[in-house]
Amino acid sequence: MSNETQQLELECDITHGCGAIELIITPKQKDLGGFSVRRTLPTIERKKVGPWIFFDHMGPAEFEPGNGINVRPHPHVNLATVTYLFEGEILHRDSLGSLQPIQPGDVNLMVAGKGIVHSERERPEVTTTRRRLHGLQLWLALPEADEETTPDFIHYPSAQIPSVNEGGIPVRVIMGEAYGVRSPVKTFARTLYIEARLNAGQSLQLPDEQERAVYVVDGELRARDTHLPQHSMAVLNDEPGVTVTAVTDCTLALVGGEPIGQRFIDWNFVSSRKERITQAREDWKAGNFPKVPGDEEEFIPLPE
Repeated sequence: MSNETQQLELECDITHGCGAIELIITPKQKDLGGFSVRRTLPTIERKKVGPWIFFDHMGPAEFEPGNGINVRPHPHVNLATVTYLFEGEILHRDSLGSLQPIQPGDVNLMVAGKGIVHSERERPEVTTTRRRLHGLQLWLALPEADEETTPDFIHYPSAQIPSVNEGGIPVRVIMGEAYGVRSPVKTFARTLYIEARLNAGQSLQLPDEQERAVYVVDGELRARDTHLPQHSMAVLNDEPGVTVTAVTDCTLALVGGEPIGQRFIDWNFVSSRKERITQAREDWKAGNFPKVPGDEEEFIPLPE
C-alpha cells in the first residue's frame, strides 16, 4: 500500500513492559476508504525491529461487487516490500513488467533497490463478487550495501513456504530460519518472519533473535504475566526461551532479525541517506521513474 502523506507514524497506544517485553504497541485503526489499516511500525518510540521498518495489518475487510483495492502506481527506493494474505487476493503490477495475483499463503517479495514503481489492484473478474481481504504488508530496510541493488520481484507460492508442527501448533516459516526449517524467501540481512496458529491453552516457545516482536493478528495471548490483546505488538528483548500462551484461539506473526542502523523514512521512501530520499522525491515529481506496463495512465502524486 502507498502512504497518503509523508508522515508514516500513525497514532498508537504505547505501554512499557517488563522482563522480556520492552514495549507493547497497540495501533489505532485508520480507515483508508472501504477497509482499515493498523500500523504498528514505525512509531515515535520504536522505528523498527531488526530490518523491519514498516508493519501494516490490512482488514479484515469485506467488499461489495465493484468496490475493493485500487492503489495507483507509486514508487519505492532502498527497501523491500513483503505482502502476505490470510484472505482475499491482490493483483501486483510493477515497472519490471511483473503481473502477479497474490493469494492466501503466498509471499510477494518486491525489492525496490535503486527504484521501482508498482500498483495494487484486483483482477476484473474478482471485483464482480462479494469478497474479503485480510493480510499483512511489511517493509524491510535494505542493508547499506544493498540499498541501490537492481530492482527485483519474486513470487513464492504458498506450497513453497515451509510448515512445521511445533508441539501440535502449525507454524509457517515465512522468512529466515526457525524450528529446524529454512524459508526459501530471499533475505539481505538476518531476517525472521513466522506465522503460528494456536488453540486456546497452547503454548509456543518463540525463536531466539537479536531483535524481535510478536503481533497478535487475532485472539489473545499471554507472555508470562503480561496480557497481549488482539492487534497488539509486543517488542521483546533478546532473552532466550520466551514462551507465549494462547488465552483464546489466536494467530500470531513474529518478526525480527539483526539491527541494521538508522534509516530515514519519507512517504514511500526509506534510506540510510537523507539526500537519497530528497533525490527520489524530485525524481518522482519530475516523472523520472519508470512506468508500470499495463497501468501507465494513473499515478499517486507526491504529497507536499
